[in-house]
Amino acid sequence: MSHSHEKVEKNVGLMAVLIAVAVSFGGIAEIVPLMFQAEAIKPLPGVTPYPPLELAGREIYIREGCYNCHSQMVRTLRFETERYGHYSLAGESVYDRPFQWGSKRTGPDLARVGGRYSDDWHRVHLINPRDVVPESNMPGFPWLADNKVDGTLVRSKMQALKTLGDPYTQADIDGAVDAVADRTELDALVAYLQGLGKHAPRGG
Repeated sequence: MSHSHEKVEKNVGLMAVLIAVAVSFGGIAEIVPLMFQAEAIKPLPGVTPYPPLELAGREIYIREGCYNCHSQMVRTLRFETERYGHYSLAGESVYDRPFQWGSKRTGPDLARVGGRYSDDWHRVHLINPRDVVPESNMPGFPWLADNKVDGTLVRSKMQALKTLGDPYTQADIDGAVDAVADRTELDALVAYLQGLGKHAPRGG
């Protein structure tokens, strides 16, 4: 047995192959169960696919790069749950494509921001953050108040998400254009922010 071990140690090529095999088996043992678990994840009670206006707001949130400074993932650490609320659960993000989890926080985490501020506060904050948070270094997004939501784009997005498995009905998709008619991108982004965390468990 000791002779075999010595043979492996002196043969760099053989050792590299055996290390690769060991790492591969270890990776498979850790990753494969998670893949099956991900398929079994169920949405939390009350979590449904985004309605048209919130879906439009989510696309604007991604387009404007909000995720570069704001994560949407409360970790299980005590100082996080005391500040933000219950830690994030996978069942909250079932319909997020892509999800906004992460640890990048130039600004605060937004996973539980829904309902913490009024719609008017969000509007002022998004147009000029320093009007409500004087020390903020967040840029303003005043153009969102002038841009109208593209209803046909929202409808197409919903149709694509239905193809991927989101349980939109045809009535939901057909009503998308009317649901966002005459709404601005600012309206949509505020609606999205106000929906974040509203179905999360209470407490830490």
